[in-house]
Amino acid sequence: MRRFTALIPFALLAGLTLPAYAGTISIEGRGEVAAAPDMAMVNSGVTTQGATAREALDANTAAMAELIAALKGTGIEARDIQTSGFSVSPNYVYSEDRDANGYTLPPKINGYQVSNTVTVKVRQLEELGTILDKSVTVGANTVNGVSFSVADPSELLNKAREAAFADAQAKAELYATAAGSALDEIVSISETQGFNDPQPYPMYARAEMADSAKVPVEAGELSFAINVSVQWELADGKK
Repeated sequence: MRRFTALIPFALLAGLTLPAYAGTISIEGRGEVAAAPDMAMVNSGVTTQGATAREALDANTAAMAELIAALKGTGIEARDIQTSGFSVSPNYVYSEDRDANGYTLPPKINGYQVSNTVTVKVRQLEELGTILDKSVTVGANTVNGVSFSVADPSELLNKAREAAFADAQAKAELYATAAGSALDEIVSISETQGFNDPQPYPMYARAEMADSAKVPVEAGELSFAINVSVQWELADGKK
């Protein structure tokens, strides 16, 4: 059996028009929106000492009950007060004395310490200074930190998304034009969120604060950012 192979002249092949593949372009954009916070989280509590664990715990229980009552008295709802830390630990006394063999003597227990902390959600920022002051007044001797947030950031994030896409598109159009092409269909879109807020800062309570004025608080601004990566097809041919 004979086989025949059709040979297409090179000149004919050269005359055929094949679809051009212009490629794709991937660009990242960033959108950022700033807004004032509308709520705060405060971590505060009471640390007490006692000769025995029971004595330290009883003192702590009484002080915490007074603290929680004071918080509720400022209008804080029960759902916004959550126990976030509790510990009972011995206080050790270390000695430089040594035994007959020259070894350092082990530490001895000299009383106990009980710590109890709550995390409080403050929804009325104008009351934050008063709440901090009253907390210390009734016995809170540690305020571990204050952090700020926005209760519902969804609208802010959507604005950041719009800005991020516009940023990516402007860059992509610039590159496409410089390459003699144009943007075509979107191939993919992906995003990552960024959130920058004032760092929580410690506030160490002192007894003399009980008779002081309302604690000054500055909430500042929060930044909500979106980073988006968009890939486009480039239009065929030169534009």
